[in-house]
Amino acid sequence: MSGRKRFFIDTIDYPKTQEVILDGDEFVLAKTVQRVEEGSEIILLDGSGQEYTAIVAKVEKRSLTAHIIKAETGDREPNADIYLLCGALKGDKTELVVQKACELGASKIGIFSSEYCSAFMNENKLERLNKVAREAAKQCMRSRAPLIEYFDNLEDALQSAQNYNNKLFACEFIATSESDISTIDGSTALVVGSEGGFSQEEYALSESLGFSGITLGKRILRAETAAISLLAVTAFALGELK
Repeated sequence: MSGRKRFFIDTIDYPKTQEVILDGDEFVLAKTVQRVEEGSEIILLDGSGQEYTAIVAKVEKRSLTAHIIKAETGDREPNADIYLLCGALKGDKTELVVQKACELGASKIGIFSSEYCSAFMNENKLERLNKVAREAAKQCMRSRAPLIEYFDNLEDALQSAQNYNNKLFACEFIATSESDISTIDGSTALVVGSEGGFSQEEYALSESLGFSGITLGKRILRAETAAISLLAVTAFALGELK
């Protein structure tokens, strides 16, 4: 990561409050990994889209105090609103998808369980995914980390995307795409299944909720490859990679 070290903090009430305290995991990262010292210039992020330049005034055993000197709106956030919904994957593959989705400009990420899904989620895994998102956001210089949500069934996941202009459902057993990704415009929700794919009933459910089925070509892609490549193609079509 180049430039000034970046750290997430819960809330910043600037300019009313100019001194803030960084503690918890982000402080451990700052002190033991990034080697931040008194006098260091850092960037603080509160998820608002603002980036706060601050000078470290004091480093203590469990926290540091920083004095904010200016605030600017971050310029690396996506203009397009892209929502990725991905079936829970085995091992650390879900973490890979979250990391790359953040880098490619996803505004929101949902992880869901479905009929053929064999992975499982719990609170610790969900918190881990949100941590991965925060680290990816810092690495690619974003001002926000997309929030990761979990849905224990496909219908709830699909319902969460009802307000999006484009709703695309990647399905391995359909022959042709019902929508042309290259022509889309506006907010877009993408759905990719887990390693087991989708059932015919789940595909019918997606159609009933206004999703268009799409194919990702004649080859069967791994679930993580499908999620990342579909997001990349969509981001390009919406102007995010130009």
